[in-house]
Amino acid sequence: MRCPYCGSQDSQVKDSRPTEDGAAIRRRRVCPDCGGRFTTFERVQLRDLVVLKRSGKRVLFERDKLARSIEVALRKRPVDRERVERLISGIVRQLESSGDAEVTSRQIGLLAMEALRGLDDVAYVRFASVYRDFHEARDFEDVIRELTRPPEVEDLGSADADEPEAAPRA
Repeated sequence: MRCPYCGSQDSQVKDSRPTEDGAAIRRRRVCPDCGGRFTTFERVQLRDLVVLKRSGKRVLFERDKLARSIEVALRKRPVDRERVERLISGIVRQLESSGDAEVTSRQIGLLAMEALRGLDDVAYVRFASVYRDFHEARDFEDVIRELTRPPEVEDLGSADADEPEAAPRA
């Protein structure tokens, strides 16, 4: 691992432990050349995922790209960094465990929106505005209206969506 201070390729691991969510390994490193100490986070990647874009183009999935888009939606929001990491790791795990080597950008966007909806309403609206390509104020009104309804109602997709579904018997 390259030292961020002097650029040396030869760093030594002093401590290694899993992160709280178990999705990564936290390694404390020291550079023998300059004595600099730094931390790295290493993640296990189960498989290479390919993303099928709307244009038909295929590109390798980049966790960092997903993280950046979620962080933009969460900018200046009072959300704990650890919760954001768990959210991103959860989305990646869902994609990797789907069994498909190829996922659509639409699938990724829907998973991100679903996760943000449970985390922060403002971030959800921000992400939706880019993901759904809003063009007018009415688009914002529609997504805010979605937020005021429970997610189950939204997913029914029937004309009777305003009537609650009967609860299953135990």
